[in-house]
Amino acid sequence: MASLEELIPKAKNAIKEFDEDAAREVAQEGVDSNVDLVKLIEDGFTAAMTEVGDQFEEGSLFLPHVIAASEAMSAAVDIITPVLEEQRGGAEEKHGGVVIGTIAGDIHTIGKDIVATMLKIAGFELYDLGRDVAIETYVNKAKEVDADIVASSALMTPTMTEQLTLEEQLKEAGIRDNVKTMIGGAPVSQKWADEIGADIYAENAADAVKKAKEAVK
Repeated sequence: MASLEELIPKAKNAIKEFDEDAAREVAQEGVDSNVDLVKLIEDGFTAAMTEVGDQFEEGSLFLPHVIAASEAMSAAVDIITPVLEEQRGGAEEKHGGVVIGTIAGDIHTIGKDIVATMLKIAGFELYDLGRDVAIETYVNKAKEVDADIVASSALMTPTMTEQLTLEEQLKEAGIRDNVKTMIGGAPVSQKWADEIGADIYAENAADAVKKAKEAVK
């Protein structure tokens, strides 16, 4: 049986080496060893994804690397999530549906991926639209699944205006009063959320989970 301290570096290596099989193996080992799975995700997989994101911003890694790392993390989370749901009472722990994506014109996914993962673990039903998501796609998906929260990430200042457009289009579609909107991303702030009328500004993944739970109570 492996300890959490032994598995965390393995989890980090799997992500940084873009190795889906290794990520699955570490996740399964964590399940079999009955370690704190949330800690394994936060201190192992998520911590490594943050490092990958930093290297991408520095220019030492490129988009294919980021995508490969995200896929490795998803492979691990797919194994861990059902176990966490069972531990926490399954359907009784469901909080609501979240439509999430990186806003149109923006291809960055690291922050969005981490937020999506942590919301999923917390018991939300996730509809991840990916990156460079058209406003119409957000609106249509929110209608389709009767979403509780529509979340958008903007990592570049020029794409922030799309978050305002999303607010406007949700109103035009007649569903703005039925959903909470959450925004995040490096250039995004509480001030910007107030300006555009977004319900929630999330500074990081932990903040997103806390505020999302409060929003759907």
